[in-house]
Amino acid sequence: MTYTPDTARYTNMPYRRCGRSGLKLPAISLGLWHNFGDIDPLDNQRALLRRAFDRGITHFDLANNYGPPAGSAETNFGRILREDLRAYRDELIISSKAGWQMWDGPYGGFTGSRKHLIASCDQSLKRMGLDYVDIFYSHRPDPYTPLEETMGALVQLYRQGKALYIGISSYGPELTRAAAEILKAEGVPLTINQPNYSLLDRWIEPELLAVNDKYGAGAIVFSPLSQGFLSDKYLRDIPEDSRAARLDWVRAGLSPEKLKLIRQLNDMAVGRGQSLAQMALSWTLRDPRITSTLIGARTVEQLDDSLGALKNLSFTADELALLDRLTRSALPDIFNEPPKATGQDLIENPVFPD
Repeated sequence: MTYTPDTARYTNMPYRRCGRSGLKLPAISLGLWHNFGDIDPLDNQRALLRRAFDRGITHFDLANNYGPPAGSAETNFGRILREDLRAYRDELIISSKAGWQMWDGPYGGFTGSRKHLIASCDQSLKRMGLDYVDIFYSHRPDPYTPLEETMGALVQLYRQGKALYIGISSYGPELTRAAAEILKAEGVPLTINQPNYSLLDRWIEPELLAVNDKYGAGAIVFSPLSQGFLSDKYLRDIPEDSRAARLDWVRAGLSPEKLKLIRQLNDMAVGRGQSLAQMALSWTLRDPRITSTLIGARTVEQLDDSLGALKNLSFTADELALLDRLTRSALPDIFNEPPKATGQDLIENPVFPD
């Protein structure tokens, strides 16, 4: 059945300027890390993408290794783009990334080398059937590759027109500053930074947002629901089908103190007329330096529930003060920057988007 998008799709979605660039992103963007691989029904993927666009989501965030298997999310997205959304390509912001494991051999991943980034971008464009992506990211810092080489690869892609804007992901303030200076010297702006951020992990507040602001970069945050902790999923126990039940490193982050905090936050959300997830998403958008918050969705219903956060984006000073007290009390290290990672640290303790 031929898809015709909702003519009112731009009515209720706020669009925010990305730093000091001319790029605007929807307040809520859709990430395709989960639910778009070959193991997932294509009809559900199509329904999610159609519904997202109908609701004003114009930004779809991918990476070379999203699936499973790696690469399949881009392939499936490319098919749906070709069959449903090709006529609307100029209304879309499509992003991809490289830096995590993708193919066999020494150049296939866990690297920020020029070899990996250039090859990855070319592969991503082929999988999606595109001439360019709107945003291309270095997906993670690589302590074994000179930052000049990683940024140089991004500059090359930018000058070739394969990426309209350049971004970085999971870079701390020190590396962000260094990356932005290298790009600035090449006459290429750092347009966007993608860190993890949520009510349970506020490390970007003390310094990173100010560094972004200095260089005119916007921020799109991932894991705003903190691996699903900021949802109704864990209000009573750990469900058998949850990530915390399947993955030891997720379960290890669910301490008794955090569980108590989650229940307190849920009580506050109910008082605001929101679900916990909706309040958590709204809260990430309270700071104008946050351009967009990145969500995942399994079903159209879950997507619509997340977009319900847009109905109440405002917080009173008392609400913000209470959220500060609750989170600081339960999680005293909540504002600490994550330890500076080595390559092995990143391999053993990956940080994944929702």
